[in-house]
Amino acid sequence: MTQSLDIFLNETLVGILTKLTDGRCVFAFDETYIADSKHPVLSQSYYSADKRLITETRAYSTKLPPFFSNLLPEGPLRDYIAKAGDIKPTNEFDLLRLLGEDLPGSIIARASQASIESLLETSYQTETHFDTNAALRFSLAGVQLKLSALMKRRGGLTIPVGGVGGDWIVKLPSPAYDNVPENEYAIMHMAGEIGIPIPEIKLVALSDIEGLPNFGKLRGNQALAVKRFDRTEGVQRIHIEDFAQVYGVFPNNKYQGVSFNNITGMIWTLTGEAGLTDFIRRLTYTILTGNGDMHLKNWSFIYEDGRIPQLSPAYDLLSTVPYIPGDDLALKLFKTKNMAMCSLQTFEKLAEKAETPKKLVLDAVRETAQKTLEVWNENKSHYTLPVDIEKAIDEHIRNSPLTDQ
Repeated sequence: MTQSLDIFLNETLVGILTKLTDGRCVFAFDETYIADSKHPVLSQSYYSADKRLITETRAYSTKLPPFFSNLLPEGPLRDYIAKAGDIKPTNEFDLLRLLGEDLPGSIIARASQASIESLLETSYQTETHFDTNAALRFSLAGVQLKLSALMKRRGGLTIPVGGVGGDWIVKLPSPAYDNVPENEYAIMHMAGEIGIPIPEIKLVALSDIEGLPNFGKLRGNQALAVKRFDRTEGVQRIHIEDFAQVYGVFPNNKYQGVSFNNITGMIWTLTGEAGLTDFIRRLTYTILTGNGDMHLKNWSFIYEDGRIPQLSPAYDLLSTVPYIPGDDLALKLFKTKNMAMCSLQTFEKLAEKAETPKKLVLDAVRETAQKTLEVWNENKSHYTLPVDIEKAIDEHIRNSPLTDQ
């Protein structure tokens, strides 16, 4: 049985995602969307080098096309949602339908009228059941457990039950590592202090979160609440796409195929001097703070006006070196992933390779290195970090070639 989902960017119908009878999935743009020269951007991956919309798309077996596959959660969170929705975790089409009203950005996926009628008339082959008042709606997919929440006036958090539209992302403690929310809070806060745009963040006690699902034993009693930057105060949706979507890469390849060299050139082309400065600042900060997990899904574009990409506020910033000593970068920078090898000369070569202004790049690196060291020294004693984690971050920052310029 063929099934279809109508894909919207807010109120604009972009196209139709269809699951064919043989299980393959294919996306087709709507003709009205194609004809509108001022249509909102779905993804950079659907544009050619000369900025033309690519309307010839291919079918994918077992998975959704990469852009849509990246809208879905990964790991334990996917398993939890699939179980709650009585769906197999590998059934991406039906997961997208279940989560379709609260996806990242301004994407909305709704069953087309033909599909609704077919579901009413025909027994569903995999015995999947859909509840329009499903218990939970999750968003901003990731390996670390995250779920959408609404901040209550008295400061606590409540997980939406039977509803959508959470305006915060709650990031729970890790089942494997200690003090991950506290670590991320410190690194995020420090990023904001040196001028990297970040969303509003809060550390909240797990006991202050109502309706929290049981995810088993977690190593910590605090969660990190991050205000959603893809929603306004009035719950207006703002479109975003992560760089796995930008490059048309499946989630399980988020550490492969694309380097920081590639990204630097793209950022320069699409966002100019301001965007490039912002990116180099973040990349330098990633190295200085020992973050080995800045893969493709941890960088995003935001489309404030629906069409022009800018780097979204930074997110998922934390130091991985306290947990994985000597951790490498998630993606290659020039010719290395070794953070201890990333010097000012590395960035000079990066600027040459990506054909970007060398002075702009090097000035951003120097400024970021100086500010990071200053802000860390000013704030480290105020962060609620265990001594071993604070010491590991401190040693990494001080031993980086970037702070010895």
